[in-house]
Amino acid sequence: MVEDSLSPASITDKLETRFIGQRVIYHPRVTSTNELAKQEAQRGAVGGTVVIADEQTAGRGRLKRVWLSPKGSLALSIILYPGVVYLPSLIMVASLSVAHSIEAVTGLKPQLRWPNDVLVNGRKVSGILIENNVQGSIVNYTIIGIGVNVNLKLSDFPGILPAATSLSDELGRDVSRLALIRCLLVEMEKLYLALPTGGSIYQEWRDSLITLGRRVHIKSGEVDCKGIAESVASDGSLLLRHPDGSLTKIVAGDVTLCD
Repeated sequence: MVEDSLSPASITDKLETRFIGQRVIYHPRVTSTNELAKQEAQRGAVGGTVVIADEQTAGRGRLKRVWLSPKGSLALSIILYPGVVYLPSLIMVASLSVAHSIEAVTGLKPQLRWPNDVLVNGRKVSGILIENNVQGSIVNYTIIGIGVNVNLKLSDFPGILPAATSLSDELGRDVSRLALIRCLLVEMEKLYLALPTGGSIYQEWRDSLITLGRRVHIKSGEVDCKGIAESVASDGSLLLRHPDGSLTKIVAGDVTLCD
């Protein structure tokens, strides 16, 4: 069994970041780390503050879905205060950070599925929920919520099979959540601080998407359509080519691969 304390001291000790993860708030059990992070942000928490829990009882994914976060999984939220121009890039930063960290710690080769899923061997291992509080051109705060199925025996949770997997199921052994968290915080800061330098993050994110070039079924609000996921714009939206040749820009939605 991997020794896996998530105490603030174990996370912050000699952590090689300037600000992300230098303040950690830990709870054994919470409803939602994103909700607690929002409360901290509203009280003026320093940028880079991390709220982390061993277990979430009311974790949320996109579109108000429940995100299962039992013991053995990883649930954390990061408070940031970005410029409004960087908001579209945050999903790229977050998903690449998760993918880089999984590969560094486990040797597995993650892939990304538009808009916010991290997959291993075609099954979802991580989800990301970004919530922004914006007034006009001012970002009051951003919360990046990340859930990773680390040490879960998926057969204990038949409701999420066969679409999901866990790092321990893929490897046949437990993974250090602490090592993954520390690596994730370093990667997140590195990519976040690189945003002002331009397009390399967008390019890597685009090239990591297994969605592109595939026939997909998209549900987005009232829109329900099929077509070829042709490309992604620099703002993160998906460009869908319809059978009649027309092109639609999809800002957010649920994507199912058809082939």
